[in-house]
Amino acid sequence: MPKIEAGSLSEHRAQVRARLFSALSRLMHERGFEAITMADIAAEAGMGRTAVYNHFADKEMLLLAFVNQETQRYVEELQAALHGITDPVEQLRRYVRKQARLTSVYHLPPGADYRSILSKSALSRMREHAEVVSAILRKIIEDGIAMGEFPPQDVDSVLNLVNASINGQRFPEEGPELERASNAAELFVLRAVGATTPAAQRTDPQLATS
Repeated sequence: MPKIEAGSLSEHRAQVRARLFSALSRLMHERGFEAITMADIAAEAGMGRTAVYNHFADKEMLLLAFVNQETQRYVEELQAALHGITDPVEQLRRYVRKQARLTSVYHLPPGADYRSILSKSALSRMREHAEVVSAILRKIIEDGIAMGEFPPQDVDSVLNLVNASINGQRFPEEGPELERASNAAELFVLRAVGATTPAAQRTDPQLATS
């Protein structure tokens, strides 16, 4: 029976998982997922290796649990940002800006190609997490088309193109650089989906001098 340091078993498990997730995130940024072992993660978390296996069978299962937590947290933040907004153009603007910030603060290292690392079942579960977020974008675009804010278009293709345009680049961490890059991404996506509002027609003076 592992030593319980929290007030209850559930609190103890939550604390242990948080330590393991933090350790995994740090090590992935330093070395990459493929190069680390469960022993490395245990040491980084200040735990015995056996204790780690009490929670996760291997590092792949640990990664999936970590991604699931991060996805749930992000979806809650995204839904909160969209709450009460009925204009699909404004919804899309907020989606893009949240995605831009997500790529700069998300705890997975950018550019990792998990297709060559994870099993097929793990990759399938990773895609399921991405689809949860993509479903929010799909509804925004479909509502925009239904309301006449966006022209009729192939929604599946647009989803792929919008996500590729945002997720395919490394946004600055913070400050004016992040704001400038977010503005550019917002303007690009609004124009790409055919938004006809003044926000999509404006010319960003910062972009004009770049």
